[in-house]
Amino acid sequence: MEKDDVSAFLGRLAHDLRPRSDQWAGLLMEQMRGELPELWQRADLAQRALSETADHVTAFLDALEHGRDVTEAKAPPAALELAHGFAEAGVPLSTLLRTYRLGHIGLLQLLQDEATRFTDDQRLANAAYLRLIETGFAYVDQSSEQVVAAYQEVRDRRVQHRLMITNEASRRIGTTLDTVRTAEELAEVGADGFADLATVDILDSVLQDGEQLPPADAPVLRRVAQRSVLDGCPDSPVDTDERHVYAPDSVPAEVLATGRPVLLPVTTADAPPWLAAPGPPRFGFHSVLLLPLYARGTTLGLAQFVRHRTPTPFDDDDLLLAQDIAARAALYIDNARRYTHERTTALTLQRSLLPQRPVEQSAVETAARYLPSGSRAGVGGDWYDVIPLSGGRVALVVGDVVGRGLHAAATMGRLRTAVRAFADIDLMPDELLTHLDDVVIRLQTEESREDGEISATCLYAIYDPATRICSLASAGHVPPAVATSAYVGTTGADTAEVQTGGTAWADLPALPIGPPLGLGGLPFETAQWELPEGSLLALYTDGLVQSRTRDLDASLTLLSDTLVRASRSSASPDEVCEGLLATMLPARPSDDVALLVARTRALDPGHVATLDLPSDPAAVSGARRFTADTLGSWGLDELSFTTELIVSELVTNAIRYGKPPVRLRLILDAALTCEVFDANSTAPHMRRARTYDEGGRGLLLVAQCAERWGTRHGREGKTIWAEQALP
Repeated sequence: MEKDDVSAFLGRLAHDLRPRSDQWAGLLMEQMRGELPELWQRADLAQRALSETADHVTAFLDALEHGRDVTEAKAPPAALELAHGFAEAGVPLSTLLRTYRLGHIGLLQLLQDEATRFTDDQRLANAAYLRLIETGFAYVDQSSEQVVAAYQEVRDRRVQHRLMITNEASRRIGTTLDTVRTAEELAEVGADGFADLATVDILDSVLQDGEQLPPADAPVLRRVAQRSVLDGCPDSPVDTDERHVYAPDSVPAEVLATGRPVLLPVTTADAPPWLAAPGPPRFGFHSVLLLPLYARGTTLGLAQFVRHRTPTPFDDDDLLLAQDIAARAALYIDNARRYTHERTTALTLQRSLLPQRPVEQSAVETAARYLPSGSRAGVGGDWYDVIPLSGGRVALVVGDVVGRGLHAAATMGRLRTAVRAFADIDLMPDELLTHLDDVVIRLQTEESREDGEISATCLYAIYDPATRICSLASAGHVPPAVATSAYVGTTGADTAEVQTGGTAWADLPALPIGPPLGLGGLPFETAQWELPEGSLLALYTDGLVQSRTRDLDASLTLLSDTLVRASRSSASPDEVCEGLLATMLPARPSDDVALLVARTRALDPGHVATLDLPSDPAAVSGARRFTADTLGSWGLDELSFTTELIVSELVTNAIRYGKPPVRLRLILDAALTCEVFDANSTAPHMRRARTYDEGGRGLLLVAQCAERWGTRHGREGKTIWAEQALP
């Protein structure tokens, strides 16, 4: 049979059938409904498929009627739009190609039936059918290539978009160690090109202390973040920072209980109460992703991504993407939770180990501050202390343990306790730091290697209001700062005097700074300064003067200027602390800061009485008379008998067992203090005398008559002191 005869036959057949193309498209769609039920789950895709099928039938019949080469045919625009819709909806490419195969087979069957009815020539009908098969396959191959290219173009864009969202999530989530801020970053990323509404709920127990596990039934959550592409959050039944509970039979409760994410299609008519606010719906919610925030075996909360403005619903690829983002965010939230819990614990421990209230003493007026760092480094080991000493003196201490967290805070507490124990036996500053250095070395040997090497710095100062002498020693610590109207400095045997009119500034440059604690084998030195009454003394840790925006010299200059202004204005130590912190520190300091400010006081010379005694037992009676006369002038006659007894025993011991010179000093301050000095460094000790012993009862009597007593060693001897409460 001639080829032209077959072409002419097919042309006439196509011409007669073209008016029925829409009808045939409907028939083909009905045939595919049973084979591809998922295509009818989306009404918009089904409508596009009907239009696309009709265009394909028309295009194929047109090619047959006019004898065009189908290998050069272009797919109808509706076919490309349908491919875009399939790609955006996440329909697999295999489903799209299957629609082409089913449509091709169905169209060929319809054309074969029509051809047999159109002619009685069986040979012509068979030849026409073979030509239809050949032309149909060529048309399907040509058009499907174009459709696949259109589909892949959209899929590539979606993949690139998902990669961009993933990169944005990596960049924008977890920038701080703050639980609420991390949740807000998750919501912001979710509502930026992925969902129309993103909400984040965190278990209230996680926000409270970070340790409690969620209960098995109806856990309480707090809405910590929600973001929308619209102004405000549309129809949200829960406000930000509001506590709420999901019903036990609801989908969110199931997700929290099982830890499995859910992709949930919804309609505006049946939107669940946990998704939309009560009342007439104003937004067309159609797709929801619910994802548990789960990290390190703990459920932390729930994230929801909702689409109402974007017509394309979430698909499985979106679910995988959201799972990845939620997993990242959950890990960052858990890190923030752990950091917050450890920081809170360390800060609580740190503050509990610091002085809880001002110490009552008359030598100085003090105020102190401790500020934890605002960085991720955590709480450090900075500390301060004010320790009353014998004779109306006071010890001022500032220290800094190297390291962060609970270990540093605990080490700080141990060192502070050691300092108080050494101060109680009235050690000189350099001797105290030597003993403290031994303590740190001993701690280093006791601690495991995993905790790291222990090191610390410390500044220990003793101020005597009777002599106005301030003795200091530093173990690797920054020197203190002093503002005074008249300043006299002495270091060892050298003396340098600086008299100024008005307020002067001194940063004590001659203070010898010893090695940090924990090195061992190196000496510490004590420096002494005479401070006029009313001088401001500032002890601080390096966090106060270290700054990223200025060098150390500029910080010290700023510190001195601030302290000078405070001295001129007669500001209280508490006001000086506030002024220094406000001037020196940013809003979030990068290091811990301990600050101790003291304004010195001088003891009234009329409240100090001194008597030099010869090394002769007969001098004891003169010491008693001197004591009685002094107490009489002070109006303390009722303490005369007890004080004479104490003085008699102390002077007798000094003359009998000590070395000259012997000196008696009476100090009237918050208490009445009796001090006896001699040049012998051997310290007496109290013992229980036997029945027939002639001695051994002196210190026992002193201990019974006085509230406190003790021994204070100096460079050239010792001082035995006893305190009595004033009536």
